[in-house]
Amino acid sequence: MEATPKSDSAFYINNPTNLIGKNLTASILKKSNARAFHVSLPNYTPTPLVHLPQLSKIYGVGNIYLKDESFRFGLNAFKSLGASYAINEILDHSPHVKTFCTATDGNHGRAVAWSAAFFNKEAVVYVPKGTTAQRIKAIEDEGAHVEEINGNYDETCTHAKEMSVKNGWELVQDAAWPNYEEIPAKIMAGYFTMFQEMEDSIHTLPKPKIDMVFLQAGVGSFPAAGIAYYLERYGVDRPKIVIVEPKEADAVLYSFKQGKIATSPGNGKTIMAGLNCGTPSLGAWELLKSGVDAAIKIDDTYAEQAMRTLYFPNGSDPKVISGESGASGLAGLMAILQENEFAPIRTALAINEDTNILLISTEGATDIDMFNTIVTS
Repeated sequence: MEATPKSDSAFYINNPTNLIGKNLTASILKKSNARAFHVSLPNYTPTPLVHLPQLSKIYGVGNIYLKDESFRFGLNAFKSLGASYAINEILDHSPHVKTFCTATDGNHGRAVAWSAAFFNKEAVVYVPKGTTAQRIKAIEDEGAHVEEINGNYDETCTHAKEMSVKNGWELVQDAAWPNYEEIPAKIMAGYFTMFQEMEDSIHTLPKPKIDMVFLQAGVGSFPAAGIAYYLERYGVDRPKIVIVEPKEADAVLYSFKQGKIATSPGNGKTIMAGLNCGTPSLGAWELLKSGVDAAIKIDDTYAEQAMRTLYFPNGSDPKVISGESGASGLAGLMAILQENEFAPIRTALAINEDTNILLISTEGATDIDMFNTIVTS
């Protein structure tokens, strides 16, 4: 596929190298034993892989599968995979750490708080201005001290970093920057478990039973982990990867257009709170360049439409409770199939009646009031 770096475009078509590369993040990901750790945790069980045949017919594709992370450790989101593994790794080397700190839009902070409590440690969590009361309460209910910062996500990350240095806390951030790459890489390694759980179904060898995976991006750590998994397992035979972001928080898409890590000029206003990040993670960037086939940004209305579609299924399809960020993979697919602007993406990805697609619902109804308002509107 030819690269399409139009500055005003809502998409970018990449020409990936299909090479993981050699750096600290890649090395940590290759050595990951996260699944063995997760299996050892109380109440571990693989999250459901849902088949949606009726939805597949409606959108004229072969099969749509959805990995439902709302069941992960009772925390309603996938983030516990990364936080728990990273904190376990930290404590293996530094068992006397007393307090863990992070910045979050919601789910990661709750995961850090839950993981810290599991190891009988304290957690301090900073959230950006405008974080909903329900998301803050969910973090506090896991035992963390939560403080709202008068700034956006990037500014909150900076504040968490400064306070960790000042107070001697251990920062557990899922975004990497120069001289802070190891812990974010271990968080990414924790996400491998999600993809490995599908190795007895659609992630077969030598080729997968899926042709395309939609992965939502905030700072990019989650999709980068997925890319590393697929490149390591399949190489050039990997499924195509599509990145989905909010229209006003398109950190990855904008960076692709600039040819380097860059901060999105968007205003950060989106209901997809878990994806509301302005700058890609340093540790994720090389992997994203190596394995992304296309990146798009979408309006919030598509996320709302996707949430309702999953909550009110057609025919025998099961109901899926997917939050604003969780449903964004399906939202991206809908936008590509419905918007004339995305016609070049449809052509480049060769989406047709035989295409098998995997979506990851990364969260359930993490803000129940917003969820109910959207699905009943």
